[in-house]
Amino acid sequence: MKQRSILREVTAKGKAVHTGEDVTLTLKPAPEDHGVVFRRIDLYGKPEVKASIDSVSEVVRSTTVSDGYTKVEMTEHLMSVLNGMGIDNVLVEVDGNELPVFDGSAKQYLNMVLEAEPVSQRKDREFYELKEPVSVSDGNRSLLALPYDGFKVTCTSTDTKSVHTQHLSIDIDPDSYATQIAAARTFTIYEEIEPLLKMGKIKGGSLDCAVVIKGDKILSKEPLRFSDEMVRHKILDIIGDIFLLGKPIKAHIVGLIPGHAINAKLTRAIHGKMVAETKDSPKKVAIKSEPPEALPDVSELNIQQLLNLLPHRYPFLMVDRVLEVKEDKTELVAVKNVTVNEPHFTGHYPGNPIMPGVLQIEAMAQAAGVLMLLLCGGEGKVPLFANADKVKLRKVVTPGDQLVIEAKILKLKANKIGTASANCKVNGKVVSSMDMMFTLIPEENL
Repeated sequence: MKQRSILREVTAKGKAVHTGEDVTLTLKPAPEDHGVVFRRIDLYGKPEVKASIDSVSEVVRSTTVSDGYTKVEMTEHLMSVLNGMGIDNVLVEVDGNELPVFDGSAKQYLNMVLEAEPVSQRKDREFYELKEPVSVSDGNRSLLALPYDGFKVTCTSTDTKSVHTQHLSIDIDPDSYATQIAAARTFTIYEEIEPLLKMGKIKGGSLDCAVVIKGDKILSKEPLRFSDEMVRHKILDIIGDIFLLGKPIKAHIVGLIPGHAINAKLTRAIHGKMVAETKDSPKKVAIKSEPPEALPDVSELNIQQLLNLLPHRYPFLMVDRVLEVKEDKTELVAVKNVTVNEPHFTGHYPGNPIMPGVLQIEAMAQAAGVLMLLLCGGEGKVPLFANADKVKLRKVVTPGDQLVIEAKILKLKANKIGTASANCKVNGKVVSSMDMMFTLIPEENL
C-alpha cells in the first residue's frame, strides 16, 4: 500500500464552535513523508504545527496541537477523516486558532477530501503494528489496544446517568468510515453547557452543530442519523486522536466511555512503545515547506510578529511591541510594559519590587536584535548578543512603569555583524543605556 495525499487543493468556510468566529480552511497536497501539518496563515510568518502526539497541548472537549504560541484547536474531526480515508500527507491552512465545526460531524471534511481526490504516491505507507496489549484508564474510563491485522474499534458509550448506553464494534477502512462513521455528530449533556460557557468554550455552539442529551430526551434539529449516533461519534474521535501517533496503526482498540484526554493518553503510551522498539534513536525529519518569506517593510511590529522574529519566549521576552521603525531601518522605538506579575519580582525584592538591571540590558539587546533582522533581511537567522559596553543603570524601574526602548544601528559589517546603541526611558527620562555588538547566525546553529 502506498502513501496517499490529495490531487488538488480545496477550501471551505465554517464557524468555530468554541470561539464562535468564522474560519476558512484549505487542504493542500503535500509530498511523501510530509505528514499532516497545520499552517496558521493569519499569523505573521505563517507558522506551522506538526500534527503529532508531542504537540498536543489541550484535551478539554477537543484536541489542540501547538508549537510555542502557535496553536490549532478542534483538530480531531479532520484528523479522523484523514486517518479513516487513508490520507498520509496534507498541508492544512487555516486563518484562525480553531478548525470549523461545520455540523458537528466529520461529513464536511469527508466531502472536502473526496472533492480534492485522494491520490497514491510512490513511497510505501508505513504502519505501526502493535505487538502487545497497551491499556490506560482514568476513573470509569478506559482504553485498550490489542494486536490486530487491520484497524478495528470497539466502543461502549454512555451519558452521566447511563440512560443512553450504546455499543458498536467496527473494522475501519475508507468505505466503512465514509458510510458508518463520518456523519455521526458530536453530543453534549445539557447540564454541562453552562460550565463550558463559563470556561470560555462553545461560544459558537448550537443545535446546528451538536446533539444535546437532556435526561431521557434527545435535542436535535434533525432526526438522529444513526440510532447509536453517540457511540459512532466516540469512535470518530478515537480514529482522529490515534492518528496523532504520526502513522496509521494496525490494532484493535477497545474503549469504555472514551474522551479526548484518555485518547491522548493511549496514543502517548503507544508512541512510547513505538519509540522504544526503534533500534536506532529516532531522528527528527524536517518538514519540507515553502521557503520563508522575506521580512516585510514595516513601520511597527505587534507581539505576534515579534514572536516570529525572536527565539525568546516567556518569561524572557522583553519587548512587547515595536512602535516605530525608521524608513532606513537603522532606528526603532519599542516598549516593554513592566507588570507586578512578572516572576522576577517574587525575589527582587520581596516587598519592594525592582526590575533587575540585567533585564533592562536584555530588553535593549532584544530591541536592537529586531533592528538587525529588519535591516539585514535575516529570515532564518537569529541575532546573537556578543558584547556590551558603556552600560549605565541610572534609575530604578518598578511595576507599572513602561520602558520605552530606543535602539540604533551604528555600524554594519558583511550584513551579519553590527554594533548598536540603545537606551530605556520611563516618563521621558533615561533609566539605562548601553552600546552592544551583534552577529546573525542561522537558526539551526542554536
